[in-house]
Amino acid sequence: MTATAVVTGIGVTAPNGLGTAAWWAAVLRGESGIGPVTRFDASGYPVRLAGEVPGFITEDHVPSRLLPQTDRVTRLSLAAAKEALDDAGVDPAELPDYSAGVVTASSAGGFEFGQRELQALWSRGGRHVSAYQSFAWFYAVNTGQISIRHGLQGAGGAIVSEQAGGLDALGQARRHIRRGTRLVITGGVDSALCPWGWAAHLAGGGLSTADDPERAFLPFDAGARGHVVGEGGALFVLEDQVAARERGAAVYGSVAGYAATFDGVGSPRLADAARLALADAGVTADDVDVVFADAAGARGADRAEAEVIAGLFGAFGVPVTAPKSMTGRLLAGGASLDLAATLFALRDQVIPPTTGTLRPADDCPVDLVIGTPRHGVRLRNALVLARGRGGFNAAAVVRGTD
Repeated sequence: MTATAVVTGIGVTAPNGLGTAAWWAAVLRGESGIGPVTRFDASGYPVRLAGEVPGFITEDHVPSRLLPQTDRVTRLSLAAAKEALDDAGVDPAELPDYSAGVVTASSAGGFEFGQRELQALWSRGGRHVSAYQSFAWFYAVNTGQISIRHGLQGAGGAIVSEQAGGLDALGQARRHIRRGTRLVITGGVDSALCPWGWAAHLAGGGLSTADDPERAFLPFDAGARGHVVGEGGALFVLEDQVAARERGAAVYGSVAGYAATFDGVGSPRLADAARLALADAGVTADDVDVVFADAAGARGADRAEAEVIAGLFGAFGVPVTAPKSMTGRLLAGGASLDLAATLFALRDQVIPPTTGTLRPADDCPVDLVIGTPRHGVRLRNALVLARGRGGFNAAAVVRGTD
């Protein structure tokens, strides 16, 4: 019998709330975390808005011995992992050896750390570059530091698939659970809000140059003109359902289905990912009660996603939401934060809103939840969609508890 993977703990670091309680309350209020960049002077750049995690005091979350060797993204990840473990009521020291592991996604690694050491290299010479540069910049550093801090010596990994990474990490963690691993910390967190990271974001194209935070990122809107970059994400404690039940853990929901595809030349495959995830979950489109959209905030990409959703569910056939409109796109953290929102939505039986967007464009025939949460709905199964730059697609079906 195939093991069922369930989520028993959630940790969040988001632009509109540090910690799950603050973040989820802000989401239901429709409160955005997008604003002027404060982490560096962005006045000379054409893009000056971002979603920054507020009120993060590093010393409150990270031991002093780790400060010289960690980038902000790793510090945010350590905070989210600790919250997820506390939420799940798990003490890793009490678990059998090698029974718990870590799989995280990252798209930028420790960009800010790398920038600082490059500055030291060119201004003072190689002898002034930190030895920690050897790993602090790396995509796998969050997995490593979380594993070391909590003594998690089981299955591990790191996923690099941009915005799809949060779901892809979940899919990999689910495979480990099915192969016998008892518990995996998984999800994605990213942060590249520094001049070097900003240069990369600008070079990639697709950023909104709007100065009004409330109208800068408009998923599915006729006035959509690009996305806003954010930092943060979410990490989860994923467990074997039987093991979770044995220790009396509270369960948010299960990962019922997952699939990933890659675009061919001129042939986007987000629809295939969604269909494969539904088939993996053993459900049909009629069983899905809400879709958490990728929501690129670009006219062509939004139109393409709307066509996928309408093709699966019919025009205006299922409620659709994009709470990332309040945070910006968080790279690997984006789909993870959507997954966290999905689990809370299933728990509370409410669909969080999309903000900024006034109404869907005429060529985006989706039932977009706008402005305020939608209550009075029965939510059992949710579909989460994600697309990563370069052709990555991922989809997950999340099932609530009855």
